Amino acid sequence: MARSVTIKTIAQDLGISHMTVSRALSNSPNVRSETRELIQKRAAELGYVRNAAASAMRGDTTRIVGLLIPNLVNEFYARFANALAILCEDNDLHLITHLTNDDAGRERLALMKLRELQTSAVIMVPAPSVETHSAHLFHGIKTVQFIRTQKLPFDADSIVIEDAQSIKDAVHHLAAKGHQKICYLGGHALLSSGRERKAAFIAAMETNGLPVRDALVQTAVPSFNMGAERASSILSGDIDASAIICGGFEISNGALDACLKADARIPDDLAFIGYGDPGFYRWIQGGITTISLPIETLAAQALELLTPKNAHLSTQQHAFATELILRNST
Repeated sequence: MARSVTIKTIAQDLGISHMTVSRALSNSPNVRSETRELIQKRAAELGYVRNAAASAMRGDTTRIVGLLIPNLVNEFYARFANALAILCEDNDLHLITHLTNDDAGRERLALMKLRELQTSAVIMVPAPSVETHSAHLFHGIKTVQFIRTQKLPFDADSIVIEDAQSIKDAVHHLAAKGHQKICYLGGHALLSSGRERKAAFIAAMETNGLPVRDALVQTAVPSFNMGAERASSILSGDIDASAIICGGFEISNGALDACLKADARIPDDLAFIGYGDPGFYRWIQGGITTISLPIETLAAQALELLTPKNAHLSTQQHAFATELILRNST
């Protein structure tokens, strides 16, 4: 069995002190550039791999960051995770992703595993829960809440989207087209994003003097099936509406799927506004009007907050606006 290569191995091989080797492999400016290059080259030749656990025990930053998201079925989470992973790779950060399925128990286990790895920071889409996690779960971990916010036992950074104006713009657009019975499909009230999007829809309906009947505000656990079922109720006449506004990615895809199932077309008498902007939205019946989110910008901001150099800065809140993109479906 080949012996493992350590800092001391490299030091002995080059006849240099192990402290100099350690500093060079950490890119310390206190080591001359030619010496640093020599050490790093020899380390690569010998197959040296940095021991993150040992570094953590010495108090060094592990450069491990965590990402907690509900799933990868939702295209938004998948695209965000992909963009963030590439940025982390480019910046010498190791990203570990956990899927919580919006379950607080799974979220707790994921945080425990990240603590075991001495993770330096985590970005999380918090699971809906009426309980608050204990502060010890986050001990030593820079925490950023993403898209949603939940009550935590400390002040945490956050990155959210400001989609209220886009939802209001969607209602104004449909009202100007003569629609009075507009149905909103969105997430339930346990989600901060669900509460805020519903409030924006109701406010815009009232501004336009349109009725806000209970049947026209459909909220539940956001999912593809939820969107499909509620859209099917509109198509069958069980819900009397002439237009749909979606308040979530999976909801939008499910509702669109239901609308297209009959004859691969959205009925001519039904206006449809989706949420998110997958590539195929541009091609269906001349394009799906939708609310678009700046995924790459969100990933770049997450990287900025997760980078170890920013780990001890004061709490920051960042909000990014969405955009209503008008196409043929309305």
